[in-house]
Amino acid sequence: MSRPSDRELRDAIGPLDRMPVNMRRFFDLDQFDPMPTPGPQDWLANHPEPGQSFAEFVRSHPNRPDTRRHTLYLQPLDEFPATGPPLRELKEFTEAFFSMPVRVLPVLEHNAARVSSRTNPSTGLRQLLTGDILGLLAQRLPAEAFCLLGVTLQDLYPDPSWNFVFGQASLRERVGVYSFARYDPSFYGEHTTDRAHLMLRRSCKVLAHETGHMFGIAHCIYFRCLMNGSNHMAESDEHPLHLCPVDLHKLYDRIGFDLMARYAHLRDFCRDAGFNDEAHWIDMQLKRAELR
Repeated sequence: MSRPSDRELRDAIGPLDRMPVNMRRFFDLDQFDPMPTPGPQDWLANHPEPGQSFAEFVRSHPNRPDTRRHTLYLQPLDEFPATGPPLRELKEFTEAFFSMPVRVLPVLEHNAARVSSRTNPSTGLRQLLTGDILGLLAQRLPAEAFCLLGVTLQDLYPDPSWNFVFGQASLRERVGVYSFARYDPSFYGEHTTDRAHLMLRRSCKVLAHETGHMFGIAHCIYFRCLMNGSNHMAESDEHPLHLCPVDLHKLYDRIGFDLMARYAHLRDFCRDAGFNDEAHWIDMQLKRAELR
């Protein structure tokens, strides 16, 4: 895969001429890392994708929040213990990332809702069938929900022939379900001193990535970006927690947030969470935008 030229990258970002000059600085090419050549096990080496420019995104008529559907809902499917990513912090991150109201619903007792399950033959752990969960969530979609996202610490599978899946979504129904089980180092028998920090960061990434798909944003091939596809955990860990200029423009087009306020909110969350590299990167973007 050859790296797109600067002209191709600017074309992919789309027109920014209606923005104030200082706001356009959030989209400067030189502030973002180029997409590296994929290794043999990486996503693009195994799943070649054409990319999605801003113009192609708009032509796809993706979902847009409106005066009726304006809230992101998180639906825990089980109690999150102290060893799991805190729902409070996941809510705060999602609010900062999307500049939209977020509500966490009470735990949904899926055991009584005919959600199929099985014991994974490789891990010996219980797994939930994603299709059953999506059907259950679609029946419970709040009227004011832009989307309803089920989150769980249990492993998932989409079909008896599959070993597992991290998550699955139905864009038409505006529901999705995502498991944080395999983002826990202890799932693989690893024991690290920063387990809670690593699990929170991984969980924030998958939550923002999959919610980004709810807005119609496809995988990114242009820069290192939160919306890059991922084929394994090491590749996912290398992805940044921010959007590239192509996908930032898409999300801005759908939501219409204040760019300065969004970045400031996200920086403050990253500082509090100890994501110091991201907080520093965002702070640099804010300082550049403030220059006259």
